[in-house]
Amino acid sequence: MLFYPCDQITSTTSSPSTTTTTTTTTTGGPGWTITGNMSFAREYHTASILINGLVLVAGGFNSRGCLNSTELYHPSTGTWTTTGNMNFARGYHTASTLANGLVLVAGGSNGNGSLSSTELYNSSTGTWTITGNMNFARDFHTASALVNGSILVAGGSNSDASINSAELYNPSTGTWTITESMNVARYLHTASTLANGSILVAGGFNGAFLNDAELYNPLTGTWTTTGSMNVIRDRHTASTLANGSILVAGGHNSNIYLNSAELYNPSTGSWTTTGNMNVIRDRHTASTLANGLVLVTGGRNGNVYLNNVELYNPSTGIWTATGNMN
Repeated sequence: MLFYPCDQITSTTSSPSTTTTTTTTTTGGPGWTITGNMSFAREYHTASILINGLVLVAGGFNSRGCLNSTELYHPSTGTWTTTGNMNFARGYHTASTLANGLVLVAGGSNGNGSLSSTELYNSSTGTWTITGNMNFARDFHTASALVNGSILVAGGSNSDASINSAELYNPSTGTWTITESMNVARYLHTASTLANGSILVAGGFNGAFLNDAELYNPLTGTWTTTGSMNVIRDRHTASTLANGSILVAGGHNSNIYLNSAELYNPSTGSWTTTGNMNVIRDRHTASTLANGLVLVTGGRNGNVYLNNVELYNPSTGIWTATGNMN
């Protein structure tokens, strides 16, 4: 489904000396439009924007098991076409678009165990090529692109055991090198790239639900603890706002589903609570729109799957319900 923002959006940008208000008018009201179906039903897959504007969906699970199939979404036609299969079926993996346009898929699970294998998708040929294995098999990890083009993989689980190891992929050599481990083992966490190039890892699970957060410094290859979140959570989302703050929303802890949200300030290393979402949820998605608002969609509340959608306004700290998904 495709979401179109509201007819008229007013955004306010403030500086010490000026305040600028910009109003943008678009045709059509807020809401969702159904687009073409994928060729295969799937969950726990990845979706990557390619340099040609297409969207690559890879792997995941369905009722038939773990998938190696991949397909491309064409925004101009609203249709999907199949492309080359991955060499390994996997879900719970990560996918990162490299500076050279290739897509790196790393780790995950095939339903029988965690994987260390990684492979590259070439959008020019529609084919996958095996690249160097990670040093540790893992799923439910995070992958972050660093300023130098390397990919930082952190944490995850291996046979349901949480791990704190981290490693770097070098696109020039196709190899992985171990970097310093996180202070806290975790999976089902988030990783966000800050304006200064550091990586903020927050929350997750390691047998206990976590509110710990830590920062990776690419220049030194070290992790340092930073302020803890106000609420322990996993399966939450983390979104970068225009002012450089990180918005964490929702998630789950101890069988409690959350609607709370909080903001990380990189300048102070501290978290402050902001407005609660209207709907409690985990396993949702969060997207930063061109107007600076954050769109949260779907997710779960216990065994109930959600089509509720809401928008966070960083200027007011308030969430507003918008059109439900179909």
